[in-house]
Amino acid sequence: MPPPRPPLAGRLSRLSWAAGAAAALGAVAVLDPAAPGRYPPCPVPALTGLHCPGCGGLRCVSALADADLGAALGANALAVAILAALLSFLALRLALAPFGRPLPAPAPRTVAWALGGAALVFTVLRNLPIGAALAP
Repeated sequence: MPPPRPPLAGRLSRLSWAAGAAAALGAVAVLDPAAPGRYPPCPVPALTGLHCPGCGGLRCVSALADADLGAALGANALAVAILAALLSFLALRLALAPFGRPLPAPAPRTVAWALGGAALVFTVLRNLPIGAALAP
């Protein structure tokens, strides 16, 4: 017997998230973040002179929308890695869905610690001379 469908409000909520993500991706693809004056500057490097883990994120997403993986990695390699992991997880979940086999989700605390640790290491590396290639 198939699992019960989520209530309409839950399905609409997921659909609105997908529509919002598609609209944001379309906006970033059309309005080039590398062009001056399109988006406000990031306050972290302006105030501290350091690159935060999100620096270059808009340019990364714009490059991915243009299918330019090299430029995306140059803008923000952490964002590319996180998006690749997320898409892999979603693809595996979709592949298992027809068989009724749910994909075991990792504990949210584990994911949060892993993402936080990766962001910390990435931030430190991209601000050191040895990791200058990671800077946007």
